[in-house]
Amino acid sequence: MSLKAQLTEDMKAAMRAKESVKLSTIRLINAAIKQFEVDERTEADDTKVIAIITKMVKQRNDSAKIYTEAGRADLADKENAEIEVLKHYLPQMMSEDEIRAAVTSAVAETGASGMSDMGKVMGLLKTRLAGKADMGQVNKILKAVLTA
Repeated sequence: MSLKAQLTEDMKAAMRAKESVKLSTIRLINAAIKQFEVDERTEADDTKVIAIITKMVKQRNDSAKIYTEAGRADLADKENAEIEVLKHYLPQMMSEDEIRAAVTSAVAETGASGMSDMGKVMGLLKTRLAGKADMGQVNKILKAVLTA
C-alpha cells in the first residue's frame, strides 16, 4: 500500500475514532502533498511524500522550540503532538553509529580528503539517506570526519 493510500485510510479511521489531532495533522499532510502535485504537475510518489513529511517535522520542531522559549507550553505541546503523528509515517531513522558508517563509506567512495570535498560527499549522502537520517546530524558528522 502506498503512503498516500495509507494516509487516506488513517484519516478515515481518525474520523471514526474522533482523534482530532491525528485527523488535522493528516489533513495538513494531504494538503502539502496536493500543493506539491499542483505546483509540479506530477504525482507524488512515496519518496516525495516522505520528503514532504520530513520537512513538516522540521518546521514543527522549530516552532515548538520557539514556543517553548516564549513560554507558550500549550502551543509547543500542540506542535509536539503533531510531530508524533508525522513520525508515524516516516521510516525508522538511522542511529548515530549507522550515520557515521554511511558517512565514512561515502568519504572513502568519493575519495574526499578535506572540507573542499564536502559538497560532493553531501550530494551522495542526500540521495542515500533521504528520509532515513536527519541531514543536519549527517552534516555535523561529515564535518567531523573531514576535519579529522
